[in-house]
Amino acid sequence: MSSGFAFLVVGDESPEFFAALTFAALRAKAIGGGLKVLLVIEPVEAAGWSSVDAQIRAEAFEEAQELGARCVEEARAEAGREPELIFREGELRAEIKRLLEEDASIHFVVLAAGTGVGGPGPLVSSIAKGMGPWGRVPVVIVPGHLTKADLRALATPPEKPDAPAG
Repeated sequence: MSSGFAFLVVGDESPEFFAALTFAALRAKAIGGGLKVLLVIEPVEAAGWSSVDAQIRAEAFEEAQELGARCVEEARAEAGREPELIFREGELRAEIKRLLEEDASIHFVVLAAGTGVGGPGPLVSSIAKGMGPWGRVPVVIVPGHLTKADLRALATPPEKPDAPAG
């Protein structure tokens, strides 16, 4: 369990994922908080050949590491923040729930809603149905179609005007 105040983004290969990451990174920077990215490697369905299973698992982990590297690059570029990458192997919702139970520093989960014909995505849909692994943690849903400028405007507090001398 860690201390502090952090935003959690659940990493995936969806086009809208980087909108959630950018928003969370900018909010973390604005308040001096942390940024965590959960990358879950789903269990491999056994093919029955241990060498094939091991190869599939290794490839899945490599893909997760590559996505993690892109997360670090994006968060640094957009907000000067380096996220803590958390790799887990298991079923997505169970791993989210477990992490939220273990890490009290996570105060918000940030997800982006899908913009395609498939709807907002399974995690966002679970919120609307009152389901999901969220527990005590509020979920922020970022529209996946927002531009970088839109995300900056939403995530960064406006500059305060100088106070009058007096």
